Parts: sequence; structure tokens; C-alpha cells
Amino acid sequence: MALTPLLYTYRRCPYAMRARMALLQAGIAFEAHEITLRDKPAAMLASSPKGTVPVLLLCDGTVLEQSLDIMRWAFAQTGDPDLWWARSQTAENRELQALCDGPFKHHLDRYKYPQRFDDAAGPGQHRTEAVRQLLEPLNSVLQVQDQLGGATGCAADLGIFPFVRQFAAVDPHWFEALPLAPLKRWLALWLAHPLFERAMRKQSGSGVVQ
Repeated sequence: MALTPLLYTYRRCPYAMRARMALLQAGIAFEAHEITLRDKPAAMLASSPKGTVPVLLLCDGTVLEQSLDIMRWAFAQTGDPDLWWARSQTAENRELQALCDGPFKHHLDRYKYPQRFDDAAGPGQHRTEAVRQLLEPLNSVLQVQDQLGGATGCAADLGIFPFVRQFAAVDPHWFEALPLAPLKRWLALWLAHPLFERAMRKQSGSGVVQ
């Protein structure tokens, strides 16, 4: 039986990114296996035929295939003393997370990778819709509080930040010109956060992360 959970991950995937950040914030030691997208491990596919990361294989053989399930599990292991998961479960934060993973991700993909889609709308229209669907509501919340968890971060910040980061990186100059100062401040804080730095350290093959 494995001594630590095994996380199949990919460094730049926002879903895997938020899973790694949650595991690290919760203090869960795990073995990170950095995959190659064009040559996915047979063991990963045997455990999770969907073939996407993250996948967390627990010590008892349980497989968690969704990033939010991994986040929820991570904070539950320590009883969530700082309420990172609990504070993410307000109606407002749940709605923001649903917007992120639903319509915002839809438009983000078509903005960032227009060549992958047979879509009459151009990337500019999808960019505009992405701002309307998530970034403007997010900015409104961050006008009155520093983080989605209030004064400090919560799992909703971890769950949404990697996707906003990906959006901002498509055209940084255009993003910087957006009149969304609270959102840009929040993004800058997370980009410089030690937790993000730890989550983004390069892994060569497998290794235990603590």
C-alpha cells in the first residue's frame, strides 16, 4: 500500500494547479507525477480512463478524478481549521466557481485556442464574453474584500485564480488596460504568493511534495 497519495499532474494545467495548491495549503504530503500529454502513463489511464489531469490515487486505492473533489478531500483531512473549504462554500463563491468552470472556461478556450474550434464567433467576442461572465462579477466582489474568502484566501481563490491567470497571459497588455483594478490587484497577489511558487516548482518524473 502506498505511503502517500499519488497525484498525476501537469504543471501548466489550471485544474492540476488548483489541486496542487490545495494539497500544499492543507499540508498533505503527496507524490507528484508530472505527465507528458503526448505519452500519458498507462497506470494513470488504468486508474482514470478519462485521461486528463489531475488524478489523485489515494493510499486505499480510491481514485479522485476531479480537481474540486481533490481540493475538498485535502481540506477535509485536517478538519479545515482555517476554514479554507468552508469559506469557499458561500452561495456567492459557489456561483463564482460555477461561472469559472462553465461559461468562462468555454470562452477562455475559444479565446486562447481559436484554431481548435469551428466557431463563427471570433476570439475577440469570446474574450469580451469571458470578461462579462466572470471577471466583472469577480471584480465587484474584490472591490469590497481582499480575497474571495474575506480578508484571507480560501479554496474559491485557489479554484478560480489559475484560470484568470491563464486568461490574463493570452494578451497581457490588453488585460492590463482593463478597468478592473481590484481584480488585477488580487491576481498580482496570487502570482507572487509563496503557495503558488511552491505549486509551480518543476518536477522531474515523480517526487514527494510537502
